Amino acid sequence: MIRFKSLGSGSTGNATVVQATGDGGMTHVLVDCGLGVRELHKRLGRAGMLAEQVDAIFITHEHGDHIGCARSIALRERIPVWMSEGTWIAIGRPDFDGLLRLACDGQAIDVRGLRLRPFTVPHDAREPLQLTVTDGGVTFGVLTDLGHATQHVRDSLAGCATLLLECNHDREMLEKGPYPWPLKRRVGGDWGHLANDDAAAIAMSIRPHGLRQVVAAHLSEQNNHPDLARAALVDALGDSVDIHVADGASGSDWLTA
Repeated sequence: MIRFKSLGSGSTGNATVVQATGDGGMTHVLVDCGLGVRELHKRLGRAGMLAEQVDAIFITHEHGDHIGCARSIALRERIPVWMSEGTWIAIGRPDFDGLLRLACDGQAIDVRGLRLRPFTVPHDAREPLQLTVTDGGVTFGVLTDLGHATQHVRDSLAGCATLLLECNHDREMLEKGPYPWPLKRRVGGDWGHLANDDAAAIAMSIRPHGLRQVVAAHLSEQNNHPDLARAALVDALGDSVDIHVADGASGSDWLTA
């Protein structure tokens, strides 16, 4: 069985715990670590966990709200860290004291009872990866920080029962909002972030392949609202898919994938 909990999702910091329970006990993978050390400990504590229980960290890309304290936590707790070579280069090729593992598109990563499969996405980072996670019975997908969905993205997500899906902005709010024009163009561009309607279209395209739950994530505080993200997903998916919205500061409840 796979459970997961967003510890926080948005420009102030992203981190998600994925937990598998099997014959070998519990496995915990932390997807992104975009918080300070103290804040990460606090949020793990709220989730009923300690940092020492994390078996692996997977970093999607080098932006600060995703990589955060990954190196500090990894070195302190001796946790292996997976990221793309491009991400490692982008953060200055730091020494992870033997804990760094390089990930790449399509290459499976086994962490005890879980198999992670990274895939490339179009985003303004050096070599960004998102991923699916499976225990062999159910598949959970993470898709945040991309400007649009390529066919490769859609194919990589086929078969996901649950999707943590970026719903970054409402187009009208972004257009009329406080961002300067160059930033609006970046956020709304093909290498930026997903608008609510784009996210809903992605979810709708993979629904026939077994999708039954979506968690809207990475909502902009200035350019979106939870009700708008939820409404876009409901309009596309109806009541056949359970819909939740992750909060920037508190993330989500523990959910079963």
